[in-house]
Amino acid sequence: MRRGTPDTPGPGQESVWDYPRPPRVEPVHGRVTVELNGRMLVDTTRALRVLETSHPPTVYVPRSDVAPGALRDAEGTSFCEFKGRAGYLDVVAGDVVAARAAWYYPSPSRGFEQLVDHVAIYPGRMDRCTLDGDVVTAQEGDFYGGWITPRVVGPFKGAPGTWGW
Repeated sequence: MRRGTPDTPGPGQESVWDYPRPPRVEPVHGRVTVELNGRMLVDTTRALRVLETSHPPTVYVPRSDVAPGALRDAEGTSFCEFKGRAGYLDVVAGDVVAARAAWYYPSPSRGFEQLVDHVAIYPGRMDRCTLDGDVVTAQEGDFYGGWITPRVVGPFKGAPGTWGW
């Protein structure tokens, strides 16, 4: 499958096609918020992002910056060739439960140790997520959890026909 032609980034933008493979972990410069069921579940300036070729950044927030009671263990695991085995979490806000809407790496692979005690949340399963003031659009597909803002350009892996990228 041939990928699309990378979009040309404008001023203040990044192209996901300039991101590395294997991925890189770096701090998020700005505020990250996550809302569900009218509740602010995350409000942090201590998030990390994982950058991987063709993917919008995946944001990981410190567990300690998630509202108490908003995360509960969920069944299932998955495996990333770079980060290792992931566990899943339900995100809970009052009587609303977003099943398996977050994941974490309890013992990430070498090079991804920064992700310990951090959680990634699927933005498309929340009411609203923001990244440095920009409202996030979820990456297409039901597997990837990338955070798309006006500051990043694609095309992005995740849509139908992009699995082979």
